[in-house]
Amino acid sequence: MITVNDIAVEFGGTTLFSEVTFAINENDKIALMGKNGAGKSTLLKIVAGVNKPTKGGISAPKEAVIAYLPQHLLTRDDATVIEETSKAFADIFAMKDEIDAINEQLTIRTDYESDEYMKLIERVSELSEKFYSIEEINYEAEVEKVLKGLGFEREDFNRSTSEFSGGWRMRIELAKILLKKPDLILLDEPTNHLDMESIQWLEEFLINQAKAVMVISHDRAFVDNITNRTIEVTMGRIYDYKAKYSQYLELRKDRRAHQQKAYEEQQKFIAENQAFIERFRGTFSKTEQVQSRVRMLEKLEIIEVDEVDTSALKLKFPPSPRSGQYPVVVEHLGKKYDDHVVFDNANMVIERGQKVAFVGKNGEGKSTMIKAIMGEIDYTGKLEVGHNAQIGYFAQNQAALLDGELTVFDTIDRIAVGDIRTQIKNILGAFMFSGDDIQKKVKVLSGGERTRLAMIKLLLEPVNVLILDEPTNHLDMKTKDIIKDALRDFDGTLILVSHDRDFLDGLVTKVFEFGHKRVKEHFEDIKGFLALKKMEHLKDIEK
Repeated sequence: MITVNDIAVEFGGTTLFSEVTFAINENDKIALMGKNGAGKSTLLKIVAGVNKPTKGGISAPKEAVIAYLPQHLLTRDDATVIEETSKAFADIFAMKDEIDAINEQLTIRTDYESDEYMKLIERVSELSEKFYSIEEINYEAEVEKVLKGLGFEREDFNRSTSEFSGGWRMRIELAKILLKKPDLILLDEPTNHLDMESIQWLEEFLINQAKAVMVISHDRAFVDNITNRTIEVTMGRIYDYKAKYSQYLELRKDRRAHQQKAYEEQQKFIAENQAFIERFRGTFSKTEQVQSRVRMLEKLEIIEVDEVDTSALKLKFPPSPRSGQYPVVVEHLGKKYDDHVVFDNANMVIERGQKVAFVGKNGEGKSTMIKAIMGEIDYTGKLEVGHNAQIGYFAQNQAALLDGELTVFDTIDRIAVGDIRTQIKNILGAFMFSGDDIQKKVKVLSGGERTRLAMIKLLLEPVNVLILDEPTNHLDMKTKDIIKDALRDFDGTLILVSHDRDFLDGLVTKVFEFGHKRVKEHFEDIKGFLALKKMEHLKDIEK
């Protein structure tokens, strides 16, 4: 059991949280929830031993192995994928080398009665007991199984890690963590860089093979599938629920309703007493009663209602100008880079008002197809963008295109029209820009903040074809819900590239699957598509 004992974190005169205490037991699968800035990542780093709390501490058994996957990594480039991943077993290999070295010394030394000789025997006994208690593992097979589960092909194994993007390097680090079979796995946004198949594989691994897990994730389906406990960080303290995420939401709603009721009753009580004090202040016969009530109000502990709920905020797209019947028509489209074929003979028709998803493994051509639609690359075959199609495009580099000299507020104020102008501060608040944040210049914002600002900007521009490439990576669940509702009501055409199943569910009605150098059309929603994929996957295993 690992325990968090009365920890507090303070910096710059601000208390992030205090008096936080909880225990992590074997087989606990914990979702660490709370709005951005509440301190989730800080708490995870403290449990991992990366950061130290201002007060309190973490206690764990001496032999406990805690493994941590941060959001951002700095990896070296001196190994192949398989060499880097095999470092997960470095301690075991080092133990074996030390046992062999001591045994060799024991065969050549003759000082059998010396203290040094006895120390060597004690050391080799201790190491051997530890080494032979580890169940026999075929290390190469284990490495291969995990790498393939996380989306690597066999031909990738001997490529240098330097050839891979940050997202793929993250997978290598994740593979190393899973192979160590730690007592506690700490994951900060692990699904941001995974495609759907890899997420499903990771879920099954964490449910069936991992011991204790603590995860921060904005992927609601992932969190709901793997967790059995939810710890919410809010307003400097925690609430611990023995329930998975969807059940926790209901319990939290009840808690806040009780808080609100108690808060309103207390405010009424305070107002009545303050009215009495004001009325009889200076009245000699009531002096003792007035002073008594003043003292009582000074000692009163004010009830707080946890964080303002912005769920009532509703974003609405401006009415979109009408496009032609077929905004996107693709015939026999092909694209290759040198000898690498991305896809060939791709066909696709997207009708006005349709909401479709592009899904498939990373690197199979989803973003390439979008670049073709946007006219950013050349290709073979035919691609037509329909009459009066006005495209709004959200890409991962969208944030870089914002004017760095404008403030957050001015960026939105310049494009907002009509009633929405009165809602700018509320909209910015829903996207986690509040207080002084709205007067910050864009150039000082973090990458995540710029991404959120670019998303708001896009939501307010009058377009009739929206193309969103991984729009939810930097958004919390509340903000995703707000956007999802707005997209559901959007009367134009929507193309979504995303691996966030919960976001796609109930939003898209057709799926284009990219893989094996082709594009396959599925006339199901995302649930139907996933059910189908599971069946195909099982047949593949049976074969």
